[in-house]
Amino acid sequence: MNKTKDFHLKQFSIYGGHAGMAVSTDGILLGAWAKISNHSSILDIGTGTGLLALMCAQRSQESKIIAIDIDDNAIKAAQYNVDNSPWSKRVQVIKTAAQQLKSNQLFDHIVCNPPYFSSGATSDWQARAAARHTHSLPHGELLNACTKLLKTTGSASFILPKAEGEAFIQLALEQGWFIERLCQVNTTNHKPGYRLLFTLTREQTECHNSQLTIRQADGYSKSFIQLTRDFYLKM
Repeated sequence: MNKTKDFHLKQFSIYGGHAGMAVSTDGILLGAWAKISNHSSILDIGTGTGLLALMCAQRSQESKIIAIDIDDNAIKAAQYNVDNSPWSKRVQVIKTAAQQLKSNQLFDHIVCNPPYFSSGATSDWQARAAARHTHSLPHGELLNACTKLLKTTGSASFILPKAEGEAFIQLALEQGWFIERLCQVNTTNHKPGYRLLFTLTREQTECHNSQLTIRQADGYSKSFIQLTRDFYLKM
């Protein structure tokens, strides 16, 4: 059976087990960038190994967090990682699809590193295919689920490749969402943006635009280090 790499951060570790996706720069970026308050109720959709849920728990010392996934191996890994973290009492792991989640509460914030391949070959590893391809979580259905699960004043943060992110945002605008924050991520100053970090809300608001460059000539950029240094071991 395929094995997912483990990953160690400053305040917790991620056991990969047989979950579909390992810790990625995308996940770290979203978990560090999403704007969450100290008393938020947070939902992590497609938690995988639990990375985003645990990053939110580290950043927000009073928040209650629910982490969901449809894959058995992801749930096992996420539960193990939550149980072995300092925040096990504040993070609940549930096996369910976002479309079927039955919750007695609405959430202040949703975080999601969604699948984005809608065509092309899928991985022979079923868990990885589910994590990477939109078949099990089409973006329209993801937005519908967020609409049902968010408080009226809530917000939802995502990361996607640039083209897929632009299409996702256009779909959200057509469904009555508004862009609260938008960050274009570049690997270097000499390369075009390759990722979009963005926060959507149901309330009309002015969008705050920014840009993040990951690397400069002598290594990681100051802005990338500042954003992620509470998590990466060597920052």
